[in-house]
Amino acid sequence: MKKFVKMLVSSALVAAMAFGMCACNGGNGGATQAPTQAPAPTESATDAPADTTATGELIKVGIINNDPNESGYRTANDKDMKETFTKENGYEASFFYSLKNEDQIAAAQKFIQDEVDYLLISAAGTSGWDGVLEQAKKAGIKVILFDRTIDASEDLYEASIVSDMAKEGQQAVDWLASQGLSEYKILHIQGVMGSSAQIGRSGALNDKVKAEANWSIVKQQTAEWSEETAQQIVQAVIDSGEKFNVIYAENDNMAKGAVAALDKANISHGVGKDVIIIGFDCNSWALKELKAGNWNYDGQCNPFQAKYIDEIIKNGAKQKVVIMEEKGFDAKTITDDDVAKYGI
Repeated sequence: MKKFVKMLVSSALVAAMAFGMCACNGGNGGATQAPTQAPAPTESATDAPADTTATGELIKVGIINNDPNESGYRTANDKDMKETFTKENGYEASFFYSLKNEDQIAAAQKFIQDEVDYLLISAAGTSGWDGVLEQAKKAGIKVILFDRTIDASEDLYEASIVSDMAKEGQQAVDWLASQGLSEYKILHIQGVMGSSAQIGRSGALNDKVKAEANWSIVKQQTAEWSEETAQQIVQAVIDSGEKFNVIYAENDNMAKGAVAALDKANISHGVGKDVIIIGFDCNSWALKELKAGNWNYDGQCNPFQAKYIDEIIKNGAKQKVVIMEEKGFDAKTITDDDVAKYGI
């Protein structure tokens, strides 16, 4: 029955898929590998997990992710997915990468045409997914979100394994408030606009600035997760003569770029220094900077979601949303054990 339904939907989508993938191929260089053709998926009841390993047939998954070169977090996340979704573990997996929502949506449409059993999606942006998820549902293809949330009805996806980005932001802002500065003049370097990570980490800071008279944002600009762009942004602020005492960077790579600009200008940073440095993701090298006192705070973002997805596919979803356990680290209290245990 599932295959029959898929054939009907696929026929209607052929023209749209061709157009969509042309648009994808003409997009940015973030798409590093296009979806590939593979054998038709195993027919199974749509209300049961699609575990076909007992019969020797592979579960066909299309995995849509952000560019693995985006950051250390993303590299770890992609590695985790590739180590889990292997033939040895019962899967035939195809991967697609892009930092653009429209490219990812076009790839999802192509995966539907290829009749995958599951779509696994880490969305570049939170909006615009309803249409393609409805197409997947009609075709009997189950969708699992990982890493990031989207704005779509919960009946359009099987489960969501994500970080609580708003909580990450709130934890960082609460820590910053606890430092008791007489004045907070903040240089805010944002991630890709519209991503759940950017929305969550920006939200708490924006709310605090609105609520407190002694909090202000000197500069707020996206560096799209790029170390180089972040360095350029901070350098431009330094050159302008504008004073600041906090850099709130929404990932470790951008914090690293910001620090490079400070070092070039001989501006001190870290514990007891001129500028407080805040990053996110907990890369091992970033936690070492924290332990050395060169940074002040790093918020954890856990990239290891693949085992949860594997469990859901093979045994069914026990809950709709799984929130990854995460914490924040202070340079004054972080230990070598923390660096070893939580660094990615």
